[in-house]
Amino acid sequence: MSSSSAPASQPADPRAVLREVFGFASFRGQQEEIVSWVVSGGDALIVMPTGSGKSLCYQIPALLRGGTAVVVSPLIALMEDQVTALRQLGIRAAFLNSSQPPEEQSEVRRQTMAGALDLLYVAPERLLSEGFLAWLERLPLALFAIDEAHCV
Repeated sequence: MSSSSAPASQPADPRAVLREVFGFASFRGQQEEIVSWVVSGGDALIVMPTGSGKSLCYQIPALLRGGTAVVVSPLIALMEDQVTALRQLGIRAAFLNSSQPPEEQSEVRRQTMAGALDLLYVAPERLLSEGFLAWLERLPLALFAIDEAHCV
């Protein structure tokens, strides 16, 4: 299974992505089962403690499915940290939040529309915007993830 938005050199196997992109030798707990389920198009509700690796359960499928994954994350600092870490791994990620000037937000939207991003992090408040929801409807979405339960 390959993704049109993933770099050409990226492996198509979840275990290979785990190893080659994220640098982990093996999945922990139920991660592999969850990742395989989500890669195949299944929906999942994942409840794990902080630091247990739940982000990989949507990040790996985001890389293996076509389109952009939209991740709802509650804190600007958390979004920025996640995106910085992903970019250091060579993953095409960005965020949209109120801390960005309008020009930067426009550039992120342009990149997303062009299929140049694998993951896009947004704040829950942004989802309340009718314009943003209309914009999302025009995108090829890989998946939609809510990173923290209190964002529901």
